[in-house]
Amino acid sequence: MYDEKLFLTPQEILNKEFKIDAKGYRPQEVDKFLDMVIRDYTEFTNVIKKVQNDNRALAEDNEKLKAECRRLKSIIDAAHDGGEGSTYNNVDLLKRISNLEKAVYGKEDE
Repeated sequence: MYDEKLFLTPQEILNKEFKIDAKGYRPQEVDKFLDMVIRDYTEFTNVIKKVQNDNRALAEDNEKLKAECRRLKSIIDAAHDGGEGSTYNNVDLLKRISNLEKAVYGKEDE
C-alpha cells in the first residue's frame, strides 16, 4: 500500500551518485546527511511494515471477536426466548393445574 507512494528505497539513496561541480557541496557533508536519511528511511519502512502486520492481526482478532459476540448474543437470545419465557409459562401452567384440581377435586390451597 505504502510502497506505491514511495519514490526511493534506502538502497537507491545509498547508491545515488551526484555530479561534482566547481562550486558544489562538500561530498563528506552530503554523504553524512544521506546516511542519516537512509537510516530514517529504513526505520520508517520497518515501522510501516510492523504497523501493517499489527493492523492485519488486529483485523483478524476483530473478526474473531465479532463472531464470538454474535455467538454469545444468539445464546443469550435463545436463553431469553426459552428460559425466561418457559419459566413464566411453567408458573402459569402450575397455577392453571392448581385451579383445575380445585375445580375437579374440590381441593382448596393449604
